[in-house]
Amino acid sequence: MNWLLWIVAGLIAGWATGKIMKGSGYGVVGDIILGILGGVMGGWVLGLLNPSLAGGGFIYSVLVAIVGAVILVALVRAIKKV
Repeated sequence: MNWLLWIVAGLIAGWATGKIMKGSGYGVVGDIILGILGGVMGGWVLGLLNPSLAGGGFIYSVLVAIVGAVILVALVRAIKKV
């Protein structure tokens, strides 16, 4: 059941990132993948900044995934411009 929550959090985070970054989105599957990768990246970055932030509930996980996905999209866009 935990993987289902990751997919739902990833979908929400991917959709929100598309709205935040003013993009056209990447489709449902792309948004899920972006959100999950963003969650991993966001968890890693926030863990480096403040390890005591580890844990939290579903909303916290979605927010961390959004932060990570925004960072990920910004990096991908910067690399595409080069």
